Amino acid sequence: MFAVRSLVGLVLSGVFLVAGCSSPPVPSEVARVSSAPAPSSVASSVAREPLTVVLDPGHNGGNARRPDVIGAPVPAGRGKTKPCNTTGTATDRGYAEHAFNWDVAQRVGSLLAAQGVRVVYTRADDSGVGPCVDERAAIGNRAGAAAVVSIHADGATAAGARGFHVAYSAPPLNAAQGAPSVELAEAMRSGLLAGGFPLSDYLGSDGLAPRDDLAGLNLSERPAVLVECGNMRNAGEAAVMSSVDGRQRYASAIAAGVVAFLREHASF
Repeated sequence: MFAVRSLVGLVLSGVFLVAGCSSPPVPSEVARVSSAPAPSSVASSVAREPLTVVLDPGHNGGNARRPDVIGAPVPAGRGKTKPCNTTGTATDRGYAEHAFNWDVAQRVGSLLAAQGVRVVYTRADDSGVGPCVDERAAIGNRAGAAAVVSIHADGATAAGARGFHVAYSAPPLNAAQGAPSVELAEAMRSGLLAGGFPLSDYLGSDGLAPRDDLAGLNLSERPAVLVECGNMRNAGEAAVMSSVDGRQRYASAIAAGVVAFLREHASF
């Protein structure tokens, strides 16, 4: 925990899965790649290729206008299908989850790029449609990502429901979904706890949620997790998510978790 807290402090001090739906055509999207500086250290005399992290901001701002596209079934793994995507949730005051996810992902990406990580995003803006959940997984696979982090917020209506949880695919369908994804989930949990965010009191166990129904995780061939940052229907958490400072706190905690995982498992 001390190491993760140190990483959170380091990240804070540095601050101051795309088209592919086969449904009716929509404007194509291209996975956006950050411009990451070269790492400051090298292995022997040869510059090391930067590690790639894929950030998947859940949903998209244009999904609501194309129910025909986002409602179309796509592969979800384990022999099942799911709708291409959904519109996501929102706070009671109307702050949309897709906007929160997009903003936090951009902040996480900036923090990681500043440390030499190559960051790939599954969508290029917050006004498009999709991509579908199977394509989001495919983006991480094609990128050969050292880690894939899908960023979301929940919309539970249970009274008082609050806190974050981190989902991973279980039972695993390949080696990357086994220990690597569990360890990524644990690193993400440690980062968020060190950032001062509470564990979910209504989903998962001790902040972790093994799932067999999330297409983006089932179809991933890379270490992958989905972070539900908190409950947008909880007034206190909604206030944090709706503030710039709150979103920066989330981003710093997520980035710290990613860096801790990369240092432990990817020779970062």
